[in-house]
Amino acid sequence: MKITVELYGASRDFSAKSFIEINLANNSKIKDLRKELMKFIDNHHVGNKNFRELVKAAAFCSDKNEIIHDDYVISKEQKIAIIPPIGGG
Repeated sequence: MKITVELYGASRDFSAKSFIEINLANNSKIKDLRKELMKFIDNHHVGNKNFRELVKAAAFCSDKNEIIHDDYVISKEQKIAIIPPIGGG
């Protein structure tokens, strides 16, 4: 299934667009999305440790404007926002 990851804050530097499209298996979890984002960073921003750390520390928000955790099951194609830490925390 295709997930559109909306980019906010420092994550906007991941792409020239304001989003990234990631393909995931049905019923994947946010932790799977996080892993796929790491692969995206490794492929498009080789060696950028700051981007990798940002993905590790970021929160995610559902299309219902709710913070979702790593065990949240993504059961359908949807938009999910990545919310990086602000001010280093």
